Amino acid sequence: MEETKIFLITYVAALIGVVPPGLVNMTVAKTCVEHGKRNGLYVAIGASIVVFFQALVAVLLAKYIFDNPYVRNILLRAGLVIFVILGIYFFIKARQDRGIVEGSTKANKHSILKGMIIAVLNVFPIPYFVALGAALNVGGAVSYDVSIIITFVFAASLGSFTTLYFYVLSFDRIEDKSAMFAKYSNYFMAALMLVLVIITLLRIFYY
Repeated sequence: MEETKIFLITYVAALIGVVPPGLVNMTVAKTCVEHGKRNGLYVAIGASIVVFFQALVAVLLAKYIFDNPYVRNILLRAGLVIFVILGIYFFIKARQDRGIVEGSTKANKHSILKGMIIAVLNVFPIPYFVALGAALNVGGAVSYDVSIIITFVFAASLGSFTTLYFYVLSFDRIEDKSAMFAKYSNYFMAALMLVLVIITLLRIFYY
């Protein structure tokens, strides 16, 4: 069954794609440290909701974006600006060196909104799912009717949430070292933004 194959491929691809430390999963981890596991889970839910729509945009525009260098470069340049701004923000925040900033551990809708905002700022899933959608449609072997599209976007969102949920569960392993994590996580995030800036520049000039 075509839907089953696409679901499994997309689910695994989305799950693996979120495993390396990145903007979204590190935000989930930071939220667990500063505001508790439930708020971290809400951030993961908010991010996964945005991934659903990012995957939807990607699969609908896969062929157009994949074949259009102008659109691809616009997305990359937008990502470059976002990563530079975030890198400066995290570096300044790290220099303040306040350790853990205690906040409310009561779960609320603001954590879901936070996850959605962070996921919107993270533009890399769109080209990632564009490439995946294009690969699944090589030679026109797959016809993207409504059922295929729904299968694709749900698998992408669920796969992303699965990995983010594991980040929430693994918080137990770092809870005793939360002070150290809070102290250095902003430096890590700033360094990560620098790496993403370099990668984006390479993709702009050499892709």
